[in-house]
Amino acid sequence: MKELSVTDPIGQNIIKLVSNVCFSAFVLSVLVFTAIAITYQPPDPWESSRALTKVFTQVQNATFQTDTSVLKTGEDIPTAPDDARTIVTPLTEISDKENISVKTGCEDQSAVNCSDPGVLITIKRFNSRTFKSIVFLDYQSPVNGSKPDECDVAWRFRNRKEKSWRKYRDFRRFRMGYKDDCSYKVIRPGRWHSGLNARRPIRLSTPRTGQLMKNVTQFRDDEINDTIPVLGSDQAFRNGRYLYYARGGDYCKGMNHYMWSFLCALGEAQYLNRTFVMDLSICLASSYTQSNKDEEGKDFRFYFDFEHLKEASSIVEEREFLKDWKTWEKNHKSKIPVRKVESYKTTPMQLKGDKSTILWRQFDAPEPENYWYRVCEGPAAKYIERPWQMLWKSKRLMNIVSAISGSMDWDFDAAHVVRGDKSRNKELWPNLDSDTSPDSIVAKLQGMIPQWRNVYIATNEPFYNYFDKLRSHYKVHLLDDYQYLWGNTSDWYNETSVLNGGHPVEFDGYMRVEVDTEVLYRAKTRVETFYNLTKDCKDGINTC
Repeated sequence: MKELSVTDPIGQNIIKLVSNVCFSAFVLSVLVFTAIAITYQPPDPWESSRALTKVFTQVQNATFQTDTSVLKTGEDIPTAPDDARTIVTPLTEISDKENISVKTGCEDQSAVNCSDPGVLITIKRFNSRTFKSIVFLDYQSPVNGSKPDECDVAWRFRNRKEKSWRKYRDFRRFRMGYKDDCSYKVIRPGRWHSGLNARRPIRLSTPRTGQLMKNVTQFRDDEINDTIPVLGSDQAFRNGRYLYYARGGDYCKGMNHYMWSFLCALGEAQYLNRTFVMDLSICLASSYTQSNKDEEGKDFRFYFDFEHLKEASSIVEEREFLKDWKTWEKNHKSKIPVRKVESYKTTPMQLKGDKSTILWRQFDAPEPENYWYRVCEGPAAKYIERPWQMLWKSKRLMNIVSAISGSMDWDFDAAHVVRGDKSRNKELWPNLDSDTSPDSIVAKLQGMIPQWRNVYIATNEPFYNYFDKLRSHYKVHLLDDYQYLWGNTSDWYNETSVLNGGHPVEFDGYMRVEVDTEVLYRAKTRVETFYNLTKDCKDGINTC
């Protein structure tokens, strides 16, 4: 048989054919990779983002139906490393070998000089060994407690699991004593917020009258500044460029729906480089209220951190905006250029070059055509990025979270038990009710959490005694065990009353979800319903 040669025309053709096939395969692979790279979008930093996307692409039923018993916001998401405010310098850990002051002649061991620097060093050392899950930022000088051997001391801290720069405050009472060499030691630490002498009270006045509120001694968090910003002058108003959303069908929908739409609007304002006109009034859906009816007039600041929002974005409060607009129209012959945008189908890209001072989006169509988030659908989804990092939970609610976690000395485990409507829907969750029965929960937890640990139950189960069987095995904590934190003598009650014009504010269902979520995230061991307790899928049958 004749041997094939490269000089043979047939051999040359075969070689060319093989090289062409290989090159074509290479080009095809490059095209496929490029297409994937262009079309890929990282998931939203929200739990069950695929479920959210699925829900919102189904226009005929575009309201959230996902799990509402837990809620993530910006402080639960890792922050960008270049955010300077996230860099918080903790106190240097005190070495065991560090020299501390030794009391010369400690014959009288019944009294302690709380102003002695050795007392503070001893307390710092004790705290750094005991509370591993928090970062201590600064201390105040100890003051005398209620007894000669007690010292009260306050400090600021942050939790290691929270991805924000916010600081929290604790103050405790320590019973002090002496070692054989007359150096100090902590005999017994106090509980959360037990060192009352280290906390200075102030009197609160109502925002409208300036008169002192009767019978209110308030220990206000002086790091909260959620006052409403003002523009200051007619010219400052005229020089601004604004994006104004009229009220749409999102009003009185669930809070997850509200957040999805609000962040869409805020994202469009950022894309257009405009100031967003913000309505601080929220309508709370009936699923969160004690009356089981929609309730209007709730303040955004009850639920979210307005101080962080106004620092991280360009916003103006709606009433201030309308007042400034009216003042300009009254004092000037020239009118403010306004463009009314009648439909969400007018995309942000089409508005990018508009020179009008005010872009006023209208949402007059029937549902679901009048939902804010429709603006961010379709082609706009590639341009509008929801600014999740700007939306944090209220610092006042987070103070309650810190109080609950601190009352367990930051050493606890947690179980997230989802029941409610899902446990009654046998078609979508056939096993959930039985898998979250008290006996089943006890059996599952015993294989995951050591006996007699502090266990916090984050749940939407309304019956308080439902988890009593767990009390034979664990130190069980429920949100209702801490009602004093929002009762009529609490800091939260007094501060929110001031925000509400002196009227009490209900600690509603949405606030409960926010607090439950954050305590859950601070647990050392976290047991989830749909990953640990039941074999049902989180979003219903056949969705795992």
